[in-house]
Amino acid sequence: MTRSGEIRENVSLGTMNSLGIEARARYFVSVTTVEALRRALAWASEASVEPLLLGGGSNLVFAGDYPGLVIRIAIARRCWEQVSGDEATLVLGAGENWHESVLYAASSGYRGIENLALIPGTVGAAPVQNIGAYGTELQDTLVDIRALDRQTGNEVVLTNSLCHFSYRDSVFKHEPGRYVITEVRLRLSRTRPFSLDYRDLCDYFDGQDLRDLTPLDVASAVMAVRRRKLPDPEQLPNAGSFFKNPVVPMATWESLKEQHPEIAGYPGDDNAKVAAAWLIDQCGWKGYRNSRVGVHNRQALVLVNHSNGSGQDVLALASRIREDVEARFGIALEMEPGVIGSCP
Repeated sequence: MTRSGEIRENVSLGTMNSLGIEARARYFVSVTTVEALRRALAWASEASVEPLLLGGGSNLVFAGDYPGLVIRIAIARRCWEQVSGDEATLVLGAGENWHESVLYAASSGYRGIENLALIPGTVGAAPVQNIGAYGTELQDTLVDIRALDRQTGNEVVLTNSLCHFSYRDSVFKHEPGRYVITEVRLRLSRTRPFSLDYRDLCDYFDGQDLRDLTPLDVASAVMAVRRRKLPDPEQLPNAGSFFKNPVVPMATWESLKEQHPEIAGYPGDDNAKVAAAWLIDQCGWKGYRNSRVGVHNRQALVLVNHSNGSGQDVLALASRIREDVEARFGIALEMEPGVIGSCP
């Protein structure tokens, strides 16, 4: 058995990313404490190799082998703090499984993150993307995060406002590599109103008496909806939604609506979020597959690895999809996953 903090060489990462892409780390270490993390970063500095922080590997594409040190964050912690009346703060280590943490909170009767059930990955990766689904985002409940600031070497606390959250964005994306998230704190409630306005959830609960609805009921509904639409990475490797829903000015939205009355999107006051899945589907990509990779036949946002596809295979397909969407609609799609290596 490998000990926590032990540096290994030439380690396969194929089982450590949800796309199932085979890549190898020149050096690899799994850390379960902040001190082990400090030692791993110090080792990388002394060895003059670049560290790569890895959680569940659910939001990245390996375009090739990694020549530096892959540090897998496996810091475990799950407890309640500041329990007061109907509210409580859930403290989660960065290495905890996100979905299991959602079910733990829901089973305990606390509301706020039940709509984020079945999102793959670890807790530490959740703030980076400001994960969201079915009308809920992580920023809605996040109090603060604990992190190691690699610029100063100090442990820091970043409150919600300091994370600069926006749609699938955060300070962690704008200052990549600076902060290593070690812990997340969420403020949850037993009486917070459920967010059930999303069409699929409305349809799921149509005709049901919602007065006795529990957080676990909502989480189960979200899981059922997601399973109807999205493939299980364990069965069909994928990275979830591969493209962000593009945000366009209202003038652009109105022009698109005039040309394509059936376009799917979410108009606001100053801009509109266009459904990337609709754009991709209109370009004929839904259900496409070649000998290795493809687009899921029930959700055009999901690129899948059918048969030992490489990161370059996935990225080449993504590039073709982006070119088609831009040529037809004048909209540039942005990928959600990060790319480790070079894009085609």
